[in-house]
Amino acid sequence: MNSFDEVFNAVKEYCKERVGDASYRVFFADVQSVSFDGNTARLCAPSDFVKRTLENRYFDLLSEGFREIIGFVPELDIAVPQAEPKAPAQTAASGSYAFTFENFIVGSTNKFANAAAQAVAANPSGAYNPLFIWGGSGLGKTHLLNAIQIEIKKNHPEFNIVYVDGEKFTNEIISAIHDNKTAEFHTKYRAADVLLVDDIQFIGGKESTQEEFFHTFNTLYNADKQIVLASDRAPREIKSLEERLRTRFEMGLIADIQPPDFETRVAIIRRKADLLNLDMPNEVAEYIANRLKNNIRQLEGAVKKLDAYRKLEGIQPVIGAAQNAIKDILSESQPVPVTVEKILSEVARTYNTTPEELRGMTRKANISKARQVCIYIIREITGMSTDEIGQEFSGRDHSTIVYSLQNIQKLIKRDSHLRETVEDIMKNVRS
Repeated sequence: MNSFDEVFNAVKEYCKERVGDASYRVFFADVQSVSFDGNTARLCAPSDFVKRTLENRYFDLLSEGFREIIGFVPELDIAVPQAEPKAPAQTAASGSYAFTFENFIVGSTNKFANAAAQAVAANPSGAYNPLFIWGGSGLGKTHLLNAIQIEIKKNHPEFNIVYVDGEKFTNEIISAIHDNKTAEFHTKYRAADVLLVDDIQFIGGKESTQEEFFHTFNTLYNADKQIVLASDRAPREIKSLEERLRTRFEMGLIADIQPPDFETRVAIIRRKADLLNLDMPNEVAEYIANRLKNNIRQLEGAVKKLDAYRKLEGIQPVIGAAQNAIKDILSESQPVPVTVEKILSEVARTYNTTPEELRGMTRKANISKARQVCIYIIREITGMSTDEIGQEFSGRDHSTIVYSLQNIQKLIKRDSHLRETVEDIMKNVRS
């Protein structure tokens, strides 16, 4: 087996965990690795149907898989052979990182959150309910939520465990309302024995979503079911969160996670290297830990990059390789420029409308207000000219855009709820 076979088999295992056995057998099992030149990963699909499905439905998942296994996303080129493809390679042991308590490196900055998570996992609804974990991006919140899920599932296989993030919850309730399927939505969430919600801050400012989550929370809490929430900020800092939800989020236990100290960073690097069977010299681990200080994902990404150098190019983990890995990681982790589409999408979710309606000519009061908010946020974040913004909104003229900007500026000075909603939308689109 060559090195790219091993990498791609690990990517397929990553995808398998997320699509289920049936979809995996149809769309992933017979896809083969062909070649990798350091930039482009060439794959071979068994049929045009599989190729189209991978490109149209699973392209993002494949990209995530490559990022998880080798630390970056290559260009993907999927081809279909004219002749029968060769038999698929044997599956290699996956290099993906298991989100268990055993693999969570505990240090002074996260030990309280880890202890709280373990207590909840050991005694669902009997320890802390709800448990609210908050901290910056890449510090381990999602790891702890997954670890809770894994531990409860192991000890209580009969439990109905529902795991979702705030953005998906919002999209699901919008779809349910649109398709008149709120009963099915209620059944899914209110029948849970354990509800875990990541990135709960995304429901802030979205009235219908908050209303739905309020009733879901009450139903589960009153039935003595466990609720675990994670956010990039404490409940009191989610400005557009309704007070009735904020008080409920604060009624259990709040645990924060701060950036890891030096010793913890070194331990994380060494644990990740051990999981990848990568011989990591002490001086290389310390070199990385001294330069990547605020994000666990960056630490793990650097180790995966070194592992990719070893597997694909035969370069061993030395200081020079670590310098390149860090340079690549820091370059890849620069904030993606916020696009108009992302702003439109977030405003649309907040105001229960669509990007098409925001861009369109309807004069309904709720959509007109949402459109003005959108115009204001686009101006604040992107710095686009009023003429450029007008072109994004069906060619509206300069004076219309100026009026929208001035109107929102006046409103947010006297309307604290609107000001907080705008602030939260801006935080979400920048995250």
